[in-house]
Amino acid sequence: MRAARLRRGEDIARVRAEGIARSDKLFSLRALATDQAEVRLAVASSRAVGGAVQRNRARRRVREALRQTLAPRRAGAGADLLVIARPGALSASAADLRAAVERELAAVLPGSRREHQ
Repeated sequence: MRAARLRRGEDIARVRAEGIARSDKLFSLRALATDQAEVRLAVASSRAVGGAVQRNRARRRVREALRQTLAPRRAGAGADLLVIARPGALSASAADLRAAVERELAAVLPGSRREHQ
């Protein structure tokens, strides 16, 4: 399953205002269930993460962890996700970042937990 980008300002504002909030030391997450079959995603980072290079790196790392977590997800109810990277996302290992994403998505999206083989 490929996540589409959440681009429109009013869509992001709606997720921020109405979405379920989850928080981790690596990122904060807002999720809003939709009636569509796809997951739309916006990843942001604030200046607290660092300069432009660090902010972009943090967004890329979080986006990759989300991609790996959402890829095996079975089709189902969709959602709009707003993820804001925190400074810890830069220094966390890829496995820790992926585990945090899986944990937080499991709390807000049904069927998002990876199936063990």
